[in-house]
Amino acid sequence: MALNPTPFDSDAADGTTHHIIRMKPDGSGKQELVNAHWGTNPRFSDGVEYRFVRSEGKTFPSHRCLVPVSDFRMKVGSKNYRVTRDDGNHFYLAGVWEPAMAGWPLAFRVITVAANPDVERYQDRHGAMIERRQVMDWLSAKVPEYELLVTPPAHVFFVEELGSPTKRKPSQTRMLL
Repeated sequence: MALNPTPFDSDAADGTTHHIIRMKPDGSGKQELVNAHWGTNPRFSDGVEYRFVRSEGKTFPSHRCLVPVSDFRMKVGSKNYRVTRDDGNHFYLAGVWEPAMAGWPLAFRVITVAANPDVERYQDRHGAMIERRQVMDWLSAKVPEYELLVTPPAHVFFVEELGSPTKRKPSQTRMLL
């Protein structure tokens, strides 16, 4: 399966959709790429649409998914930043999906971890990154969360202000699963 990962904007408008990768719910053990709404159904959470879930103290035994991204965006004050992998490769954010119900579409939330040293000067959390070698470990739910949902070490991310000219390494253009 080949795909073109896109930026993930944590300040995206309500109703935003994104591609996610999940195990097919039919029990076939196969992966599928589907488009899903970012955020939970507010009818089942006291009127609040949750977009993130903290990793600490939680287990995710089912409904795990991956959000393929080229980078993630963050806003600090009036400045916008792009966070890419320092090596230029695309990556996955860990997530959990919810089935469509009560008129709400298939949806997902991004799981967060404490920010790594590259990002913590801008914000205190970011999406949990899943490495390519960990894709099936995450999707199959056979590896415990505490082994996968970890804060990356320093020098994994490159943070740049959007609109600022910077020299970057060539980046990957497509992702293969």
